[in-house]
Amino acid sequence: MASANRVKIGLKCAECNDINYTTTKNSKTTTEKLELKKYCPRLKKHTVHKEVKLK
Repeated sequence: MASANRVKIGLKCAECNDINYTTTKNSKTTTEKLELKKYCPRLKKHTVHKEVKLK
């Protein structure tokens, strides 16, 4: 059973603005927004992906 503190988030490419990845994070322990370097299939290179809320 999932914890009530975990929220679904998307990781959006900073260059092409596509949401390429989805994940969850614990909102109690991680209050700042995630910023990870991930592979963008549209640009075919590694770019910075920033956290966005999913509906």
